[in-house]
This record gives sequence, C-alpha cells and structure tokens, in this order.
Amino acid sequence: MDLHTLTDLEPFVCRPDASIRTVMERLNGFTKVVALPHPFLLVVDADGRLVGTITDGDIRRALLRNVALDGSAGAVMHGNPITGRIGAEIENRVRLRDVAIDDPFLPLIDDSGVLRAVLVSMGWRDALGSALVMAGGFGKRLGSRTENTPKPLLEVGGRPILEHILARLEAAGVGRIFVAVHYLHKQIEQFVACRRSIADVSIIHESNPLGTAGSIGAIPADTGGNLLVINADLLTDTNFRLLSDFHERRGYDATITVATFEVRIPYGVVRHNADGLFAGIEEKPKQTAFVAAGIYVLSPQVVALVNPGARLDMPDLLNRAHGIGLRIGVFPVHEYWRDVGQPGDLEAAEDDYRARS
Repeated sequence: MDLHTLTDLEPFVCRPDASIRTVMERLNGFTKVVALPHPFLLVVDADGRLVGTITDGDIRRALLRNVALDGSAGAVMHGNPITGRIGAEIENRVRLRDVAIDDPFLPLIDDSGVLRAVLVSMGWRDALGSALVMAGGFGKRLGSRTENTPKPLLEVGGRPILEHILARLEAAGVGRIFVAVHYLHKQIEQFVACRRSIADVSIIHESNPLGTAGSIGAIPADTGGNLLVINADLLTDTNFRLLSDFHERRGYDATITVATFEVRIPYGVVRHNADGLFAGIEEKPKQTAFVAAGIYVLSPQVVALVNPGARLDMPDLLNRAHGIGLRIGVFPVHEYWRDVGQPGDLEAAEDDYRARS
C-alpha cells in the first residue's frame, strides 16, 4: 500500500460552520491542485481538535437527501472518525489498511485530540474497466447545425464535444474506449482515426439505430470489468474515477449519474387541503428534481442483459436489471455538467468555457 503523510494541513481542514456549498467547491478543486485520489476535508474546532471528516461520498449522499447547500458542514460530516496517533507508525499503517476500503486516509491526532497529520493511501481501486461513448444520434433538435456535421463533432471552446469526452476519459485512466456511431458515421470514424489517442479507441458501427443502450450488445466479450457509458452530447467535469469507485464500494450492479434540474412554474400555485379549502398561494415556485445525467456504470451482469443487434434504450435496460433484483445506485453530479442538445445549450456551453478558461 503506497502511503503518504500530510503535515501541511491547511488545504484539508474546515470548520463545522462552513457551508456545504463551500465544502463542495473545495472538494471539486482538489482534483486540480492536489494529487490525491480521494478528496476529503477534516473538520476541526476552534482549538484544532478533530470533530469529523467529509468525503466526496458524504456530499453526494447529502444531495440525495436534498440537504440545502447553504447548510453547515457539521450537518454532513462523519462524526467520531477512526483516528491514529502521532508517533505510532506501525499501528497507524495497520489501522489504515483495515479502513482503507471505506476511507483511504487516517487522521493522526495527539493526546489532546488536536489534528497533527494525515496518513493517506495513494492507490486507486482498479475499477474503471472500459467506456462506451454513445455518438450515433441524429441531433435533430439542433436543426441545421447537424445537417452536415454529427452532433459529437460540434465544437465548444475550439474542440469537438467528442474530443472533450475522450480526453476526460483518458485523463481518468480509461484504457479502452468504444465509440458507437450511426448518423454521419464516416466523419466520426475519420476523426477517431486521425486523433492521437492515448487509449485504445474503437468504433462500433450501428447499421440501424439501436437506441440509447443497444450498442452495448456489441461490446466484445473479452472486455470484462465494468463498462462506463456516456452520451456524446455532454460537457462535464464529473470525476470518472470517483464514480467508478463509488460504484464498486457500494457493490452496485449499475450506477446512474443524476444532475439537479430546476424549473420555475410561471404561475401562482394554489395550495389546498383534502376538502378543497384554500391553504395558501405560492407565486411562481421553483421545483427541483434529479434527472438522468447521461453517464452510467454497468457491471458485466447488466451488460449481459443486452442482446446483440437488438434495439434497446437505457431506461428499459435499467428497468430490466431492476426487475431481476440487481442493485442500482444513484450518483449525484455536483461537478460541472451540461447537456448540449439544443442551440441555446451550445451558446451557454461556449459562455461556460470562456468563464472557466
């Protein structure tokens, strides 16, 4: 086990009254500035005593519970964390080995409970497997923009959407990538052929449209491992390693990423009781829901449910898996995510790119 001791603790600590939104932003930022495979924060009181820990998984579970992002870190932290002792090197290594499957870090405290260092396991579970990029759609909602260009090759920030996706998969360490194509497939095939890919990128050609999951049936039998499936009309900073790790740690057969979608009802909503008596009126309320974010992790058992050459959509595959008792989990995306399916989305994505550059 590759271990590293952190003694410069400032980037890794927060107070219990820090907002969840701030904690989330800091965890997201770790992937850019700190070379840690599993981002975390340690919650300390005014005297530096450790009172809890917060991981990426804690934040995502809070999102599923609809915890307000303006709430405090203390509401989502894991209290009474397992700790090690300063100076007890062998004992600390053994303790981290025992807990690493859940939390690959061990806070080290002194006799007063003050945080002094953190022992971190630098390894990843090798759970990424391969990936399938669904790039065969017609992109009809984009009108004339996709008459002569397939949607995955439309550019955002001077690069095709497909390039953004492939580069992010490669950066996450995915070594084998399949790209399913149909509409204007020769353009995508040429793009892949000319691209200087790090991963082994192969084309799956759908002679007839197979829906949003049918091409899974064409994945070679020797691929093995989990399959990450992503739509080719997304721009996202989703951490694919954390997604795969989340899937493995919880023993899921399939994991669905979800994004928060907000809609404002443009009218006053009248509330009433069961007898029809007026209870109040709310002017133009905002409703929030989780929507499928177009990224999935599927176990070999789920992949095997797709018959080669048969048309199948992802909701039908997931319902089929659920119907036979397979475990399906939900992974909320709190990183940047945008579906690029309509003209306005492309303009907004360009604005995002400029703002984030």
